Amino acid sequence: MSKKKPGMPSSTIALNKKAKHEYHVEERFEAGIALLGWEVKSLRAGKGQITDAYVLLKDGEAFLLGAHFQPLTAASTHVIADPTRTRKLLLHAKELAKLIGETSQAGQTCVPLALYWKGNKVKCEIALVKGKKLFDKRATEKERDWNRQKQRIMRENTA
Repeated sequence: MSKKKPGMPSSTIALNKKAKHEYHVEERFEAGIALLGWEVKSLRAGKGQITDAYVLLKDGEAFLLGAHFQPLTAASTHVIADPTRTRKLLLHAKELAKLIGETSQAGQTCVPLALYWKGNKVKCEIALVKGKKLFDKRATEKERDWNRQKQRIMRENTA
């Protein structure tokens, strides 16, 4: 891996923080996305959002539903831009078979976690997840708060 140069923008386009709060992440996959030209330009401008998005597995294919890419006025003048259209996810056949097999079991689903640049391509990190119960969410929040408090105490003692 090459080191990031100072001043270089982050390769992350959009994060789904809500998914990490709502679900236990079992396994992660990297998928490409079939995009139109105006969508790529919109993502370069940082106008992508995947907080309410989910992955639909149908007929041996994977689709990203609910992702919102805000069209730019300069980039999408000659086309009718649909910001929430269904976009195809590009995965290997083995990965698709595994996702379809696992999601057919009760309690498992597939959600997007992040959109990011890999070279000049847009990639989507999707994950196989199980839903958290309310007490799990509380425990996660307590642990996060305790870790923050520990860091604060350590900082105060060393300074």
